[in-house]
This record gives sequence, C-alpha cells and structure tokens, in this order.
Amino acid sequence: MVNYSDSIIALVPALLAILLAIFTRKVVLSLGVGILVGALLLHRFNPIDTVTYLGKNIFSLFWADGALNEWNVLLLVFLLLLGVLSTLIQTSGGARAFGEWAATHVKTARGARLVAFGLGILIFIDDYFNSLAVGNVSRPLTDRRGVSRAKLAYLIDSTAAPVCVISPLSSWGAFIISIIAGILTTHSITDYSAFSAFMMIVPMNFYAIFALLLTLYIAYSGVSVGPMKQHEHRAAKGELFDASKGTPMGMAKEVNEHTNGKVRDLVVPIVVLVIATISALLGTGAQALAADNRPFTLIGAFEATDVTRSLVAGVVISLIVAFLMLIGRKIPGRDYRASIVAGMRSMWPAVVILLFAWTIIAVIGDMKTGDYLASFISNSISASYLPFLLFLIAGLMAFSTGTSWGTFGIMLPIGADLVMAVDASLLLPTLAAVLAGSVFGDHCSPISDTTILSSTGAGSHHIDHVTTQLPYALVGAVTAAVGYLVIGFTESSVFGFIGALVTFVLFVVVLNVLSKKGETASDLQTD
Repeated sequence: MVNYSDSIIALVPALLAILLAIFTRKVVLSLGVGILVGALLLHRFNPIDTVTYLGKNIFSLFWADGALNEWNVLLLVFLLLLGVLSTLIQTSGGARAFGEWAATHVKTARGARLVAFGLGILIFIDDYFNSLAVGNVSRPLTDRRGVSRAKLAYLIDSTAAPVCVISPLSSWGAFIISIIAGILTTHSITDYSAFSAFMMIVPMNFYAIFALLLTLYIAYSGVSVGPMKQHEHRAAKGELFDASKGTPMGMAKEVNEHTNGKVRDLVVPIVVLVIATISALLGTGAQALAADNRPFTLIGAFEATDVTRSLVAGVVISLIVAFLMLIGRKIPGRDYRASIVAGMRSMWPAVVILLFAWTIIAVIGDMKTGDYLASFISNSISASYLPFLLFLIAGLMAFSTGTSWGTFGIMLPIGADLVMAVDASLLLPTLAAVLAGSVFGDHCSPISDTTILSSTGAGSHHIDHVTTQLPYALVGAVTAAVGYLVIGFTESSVFGFIGALVTFVLFVVVLNVLSKKGETASDLQTD
C-alpha cells in the first residue's frame, strides 16, 4: 500500500465522503465513494488489489485475527435487539400510555426538552447506550409536545459524549485514564496519579462543559438557529419529520399498538435495561480484574469492562422482562412477530451506515490521515499555542476519521510528547484540549458512529441531525478555542482559572447574541 502520511492526498477519502454526504444527503452512497476512492489510491488504482483489500476489510468487520470480531458484531446485535425492544413497547401500548401520562404531567415543549436533557446527564455510563436509551424514552414525549426530531437528536448527542468524557465512572473515563497512566509513566511523572490528572483536566475540558451548558440553555429556552428553525417550524405544525425523505432511522413502520397498555410497560423495561447494563458493565469489569489478579475498584472495573457484551446482556434481560409483562394480555402471536420484524427493520439503516462508517475508518487509518494531520505540529511552534493548535488538530482529525476514541489514542501521546519537550507546566491543559477537540470533531462528523446512533435514537434523518447540530457545536468550539489560547499565554495550568473565566464571559455574550438572533419555541408556536 502507498504511504500518504506526508501527503495532503491522505485527506481525500474522508473529505470526499463528508462533502458528498452533506451535499447529496445520501450517506451510504457518500461513504461508499470515499471507501472506493481511498482503496484505489492505496493500491495505485490496481483493480485486483483494490477488490482484495476491500474484501479483507469487510470480512474483518465480522471476523478478525482468527476469531469473531465481538465488538462490531455484538454492537450490531444490540442495535437490532434494541429496535425489537422499542417496537415491543409500542405494541404493548406502553409508548401510547406514556404519551398520555406525559400529556398530563409534562405540559410544555420546554418540559419535554428538559426531560431529554436530564436523562442525557443521568445516563453517563456509555455514549452508545446514552444515545439510544434516551432517544427511545424521550421520543414519545417530545413528539407529543411539538419538539422536532432534529432538536431531540441534538439534545441527545450534545449530552452523551460531553458527559461521558468528563465522567471518570464511564467507559470513556476509564479509557482516557488508562492512556493518561501510560503518559505519566513514559514521562516519569509521579506528582499525581492518572485519576487525579483526569479530575484536574475536567474543568479545562471547555468544549464538553460549554456544550452541556449550551444544551441546557437550548433545552430551557428552545432557541433555534440555522437549519434547526425549519425543523422546529414543521414540528410546531405537527410535522415531526420530512416524510418525502422516507422513514427516519430507528423508526419502525406501523405496528399494531394495543390500547390497554400501562406506563409501566415502557418504564419497567427501560429501568431494567439501565440497571442490567450497568450491572453487566461492572460484572464484566470485575471478571477481567479477577483474571489479572487485580483488586476490584469502580475505576478499574469500568476500565476493564466489556462494553458490547454488557449492552447485549442488558437488552436481552430487558426484552425478557418486557415479554413476561405481556403474558395474559391477549396479544395475537402475529403482532409479536410483526413487532420483532419491524424492530429489526427500523434499525437496519443504522446498521448499514455503521458498517460503511467502520469500513471507511479502516481505509482512513491506512491512508495515514491522522499521521498527516499530526505532522502539522513541530517543536518549532511556541508552547503558548500548543493547547489551541492541538484542540484544532484533534477536532479536524476526529471530524475526518469519525472517531473520538481513535483521536484520543493518537493525539494524547503526541500532545504530551510535544508539550513535555517545551513546557511541562502545560501538560494538563494540552491533554484537556485534545479531549475537547476530539469530542467537537466527532460531534460534527457525519461518519461518526455516535452521530449515527444519536440520529437513530431520536428517529431523525441522519444528515438533518448533522446540519442542525453544527451551528451549536461551532459555538462551543469557538468559545473553547479562545479559552485554550488564554491558557497558553497565561500559563494558568492547574485549573485553567483565567482561561475558564474568559471562556465563561465569552459564553454569556454568545448566549445573549443567540437569544436575540435565534427563534424561541414561543416564537414558532405563534407563526
């Protein structure tokens, strides 16, 4: 394969797929073109080598290193089973009952938005689980209160990753802490532990913090900017999505919804799903620790846990409970069969897009896109600019590759090596900037799996979610970028106090501008 680590050609497949997805709104086609072009470039347009390479990549999605690729396969199984759970709840009448209950208890669009935001904060264990669970619980409520699917997708996506990246008791936190531990060992830093370093980084993760604050403000005020205005206008008129684009991801076609359902038919399976998944996360983590003869700790368990196995275990237990609750309801067997088929079909678009996204991520990795972007940084750059520049580069890398975790793995060690060579006092702000930039880029990328899953959970068209979330993400990014410039030049490294103060003031100014330039929910309802 050709090595493009020192050539701008490394960016071609990713940028081609992203631009095509935005302009054509055909995600699978766009990803397919990016995959094909990347494979051809890697093999100098040799058709036989290209086909062989693509075949191996596709096969490796399911079978790798002589064994089942459990992460990918189990995540796809989880998606399909979650679709079944969602339609089973719909068949039972639970969704209808919850909507009727919500009509009497949550009477406003603001209340519906705040419920979605609150659930996004509470379910901080894993972003995949967050995106899908919050979407399935919130969607009946936001639909009834005239909140667009695009805005629900924004509320989900902008709480899932930001809350996970600042929570030590999450799959993200454990992964990041493990990387930081390696960095501290490499550079012989003993002044603080990896966990302490992570906690000191949290207040300097400006994008995550201000993304959450902005989401809370949007949930409370209902302000819409950019393309979101059009979607909110339609939702206020009862049009939840543009029917001309087909059924959104995660939305089952009509199933027979029974009228004798209870609120518990929705609440109990979801609560069981949460409890069972968290228990499985801790259980698989504890097993891994025991296998390595390591003592059990919460952080250690989340670091060693098997996320996809835990997700599947949680949804299987929840499905069993949901079926048991329906015993004696006089629901015909054909309705159960229709519910299962409809649930899997509802998730099929997300499954296809994920398969294509994983394939292009592998192609992008072989194109050395990350290495090319990282090469922009050199030791000749002033240390004062490093937090700011690493924020931008991590953002561009995550946007181009569709993975924040992959960006963490590449850019955290690179950032640490660079800053330790010039100014060790800026290590923690630099690591915070990398984390923040990675989440920002991942938020904006149409090939990101978390973006795809947020669309699925909300029942929104995927590109609608990408285009409507972008203006809000850019607000958080600009605010964060200014903060990292201030930190770099003031060297306020311990908690980034000066940088945090400046970014907060800027954030308040931006909110004031948004409140004047945007449209609120009340504005839309009076049109």
